[in-house]
Amino acid sequence: MYVPKHYAVTDQGKMLDFMKKNSFGILFSHTGAEPMASHLPFIIDESVDEYGRIIGHMAKANPQWGYADGQQVMVVFHGPHTYVSPTWYQEDKVVPTWNYVAVHANGIFKASENPAGLEEAVERLTHQHEAGQPQPWQPDFSTDYTKEMLKHIVAFEIEITSLQGKWKINQNHPERRRRRVAERLKELSGDMNLQVAELIDADLNA
Repeated sequence: MYVPKHYAVTDQGKMLDFMKKNSFGILFSHTGAEPMASHLPFIIDESVDEYGRIIGHMAKANPQWGYADGQQVMVVFHGPHTYVSPTWYQEDKVVPTWNYVAVHANGIFKASENPAGLEEAVERLTHQHEAGQPQPWQPDFSTDYTKEMLKHIVAFEIEITSLQGKWKINQNHPERRRRRVAERLKELSGDMNLQVAELIDADLNA
């Protein structure tokens, strides 16, 4: 990822926190002849290794895991993004742009068909997303149905070897322009616009 200095984020904790909050990402790997990508939900485990690990599972019918096993892969975590019109700056010599936040995590992919590993991956991912439900659903690994379903997935872990963060929120512009962009985004409303406006405000007030 191309990251000019004024957009670069190197704080590991900030990047890992962002990955947790935006845990549905894209796994990229290579067959040797062409690239492959899968859109997947992930678990971020900070308790192991220098940068932590990414845990998940995918359909066994998906050929990507076979190619990726033991290889270097990349997972892209993407956050809020929005268009910025040059008219918002209220000044001359400006151009359109796009504000966005993203983290790229590189690491070694290790697949597993071990039943215990499958159950752990499913249980942790389920807990992560069911925790906020009024009556959280829990998998029952003792049923024939669940056992059959587990046969159709593969668990994986990615030992993170490097992280690269990019917060592109108009840092190349003076404060007055950035505040105008944030205000315009708030006027437009919409979840994405408001999130980007909050990021600009937070950066200006840091």
